[in-house]
Amino acid sequence: MSHLASPTPQRPSHDHAPLGTVVREVLVLALPAVGEQMLSMVVGVVNTFLVGHLSAAALTGVGLSSQLVMMTTALVAAVTAGSTALIARSVGAHDFQTANRVLYQSILLGGLIGLITTLLGVGFARQGLYLMGARGEALRLGTSYLSLVSATFLLATLMFVGNAGLRGAGDTRTPMRIMMLVNGINVVIAWVLINGTFGLPRLGVVGAGLGASIGRGIGGLLVIRALLHGCSGLRLRFRPWTLSPSMVKRILHVGLPSGAEQLLLRLGQISFARIVATLGTTAYAAHSVALNTESISFMPGFGFAVAATTLIGQGLGAGDDRLAERYGYISYALGAALMGIMGIVFIFFAEPLVSIFTDDAEVIALATGPLRLIGLVQPMLAAMMIFAGALRGAGDTRGPMLITGAGLWLIRVPLGALLILVLKCGLMGAWTTMSIDLTLRGLLNFLRFRNGRWKTVKV
Repeated sequence: MSHLASPTPQRPSHDHAPLGTVVREVLVLALPAVGEQMLSMVVGVVNTFLVGHLSAAALTGVGLSSQLVMMTTALVAAVTAGSTALIARSVGAHDFQTANRVLYQSILLGGLIGLITTLLGVGFARQGLYLMGARGEALRLGTSYLSLVSATFLLATLMFVGNAGLRGAGDTRTPMRIMMLVNGINVVIAWVLINGTFGLPRLGVVGAGLGASIGRGIGGLLVIRALLHGCSGLRLRFRPWTLSPSMVKRILHVGLPSGAEQLLLRLGQISFARIVATLGTTAYAAHSVALNTESISFMPGFGFAVAATTLIGQGLGAGDDRLAERYGYISYALGAALMGIMGIVFIFFAEPLVSIFTDDAEVIALATGPLRLIGLVQPMLAAMMIFAGALRGAGDTRGPMLITGAGLWLIRVPLGALLILVLKCGLMGAWTTMSIDLTLRGLLNFLRFRNGRWKTVKV
């Protein structure tokens, strides 16, 4: 059986657990999750690197397509958040029968969502990109890329849901291994087909789409295979293909606010991207490069948010809310330290970092300032990600939803429109807006965690 981070009767109480023990438990979960996120980010980073050397239009088309691809996570989050929280609580209480019931119902829900998004993505790729502001060559290339990636949304969704269940059970290593293979497949296929290596046709953006699509499709199959064979106390058994109203209600009671949060987030990001796109193809290409470079810092944020989600859920399931609280603060301290270091790297090495993704001198010049700016707010970005993860692990998904909605729709979108469209502050105006938004959301998530009301949430 894989590593299982469930509380045991012998686990030290909150008054006696040594700091080193708690730190070790956080790291055991966080580090593989950091590795998983790093490998997941490779999909976007590799595509940006390879496509960035084709043309600014190709980079813009893929960048706008990626915004629409991320919209699917808004729907999936309603399932994954509820699944992780309920499975973590059940594992903390040593109730694996309930954990497996949650897993099965989550897979059915995820499959339904994946089927719908596959049909929409394949059928309406061009229309979606047009609404995003893509025109001309960027629209043509983006449509090809998005149509291919959408073809495996169903399998990708099953991968996300399965990984969420495993993380709730305390297994962050299996998702990491699967993502290692997924990204290996993506890199090989994309590299070979974009450039026409080994005598194969030079497909450009189509090659990037094939790499991402095939890699994620195989990842979905591997997750389902692992769960069918049993992994970390979870085992997927396909009973009659019916949804249980009571279990679905429990999953969605916790998960729907997270789905709404992701929907607000993605719609806000799309609206903001649409505003940034008015700056022109070169500026948006620089925006995409800076975003992909900054995404490196999401790795520790994601990893320690996963650790906080799982350990707080399991701690509450075991009836030890003070230990759960310690997990939250220690997860933030470790994650913020790593992200702070990365912020320093962004500040002092911005130009070499963005040069990895493109050799366009104008794009490089435009992207370096935003990256240095976002380096300054990395500790607050860590607070936004990790304390939100801690709250979700407790089942308090409404708080992060409200905070995200306020940050995007009361600050980022209107302030971005003012600075970019009215005051003509350019790309630096856009990233100033982003920095303010991230800082305020980090502060609000911290304050909500500190008030402690999450300890009484019923799931």
